Amino acid sequence: MSAFLVLLRRELALAWGKGGGPLLALAFYACVVTLLPLAAGRAPERLAALAPGIAWLALALAALLSLERLFERDFEDGALDLLALGPAPLEAVAVAKCLAHWLAAGAPLALAAPVAALALGASSAIIPLLIVCALAGGLAFSFLGGLGASLALGSKRGGLLVAVIVLPLYVPPVIFGAGALDALAGGLPWTGGLLLLLAYSAAAVALGPIAMAAACRNALD
Repeated sequence: MSAFLVLLRRELALAWGKGGGPLLALAFYACVVTLLPLAAGRAPERLAALAPGIAWLALALAALLSLERLFERDFEDGALDLLALGPAPLEAVAVAKCLAHWLAAGAPLALAAPVAALALGASSAIIPLLIVCALAGGLAFSFLGGLGASLALGSKRGGLLVAVIVLPLYVPPVIFGAGALDALAGGLPWTGGLLLLLAYSAAAVALGPIAMAAACRNALD
């Protein structure tokens, strides 16, 4: 456990020191939330209907920003070789990296999502569910993004490859989360969408590190 905590502190320091922490992701999130209504129209009823979907789309896109360097930085300077030989298994290293990414970017974005939704005219009744969905969905985004980043190790256009790998995997949580919010706003049963989102996030957290560790070992061989 002590080795894992050391890894987590290291990854958080790297995320804040060189990745800008949540600032870049929050700025991108604000830009997307601002620009999309300009394309959709200024009608309040239309924006209110689109608010949950826009908030989720912006959340998914903002989560992509810092994924390319999640493993690539350590791969280039040789730190990943040392981590592979360290006391913590590569699966724990992957968990630390993804968890640090979620704490540095995903959690702040989840807290910003209600502000964006309210600014777009969404009902305040969906805010508690929006926070829960955004936190769970952001966790899935981080671990699925880590999978894409590990599979793209050593490629010349890693950012593009990460997006190609990750975006299809982002579709289910976006559908489940936005569906639950739409159902709540419309007075329909919404627990099914939330449970599916939580199950998908749990599967990403449980299975993602195993796949990431295998991809890293393959890149280091």
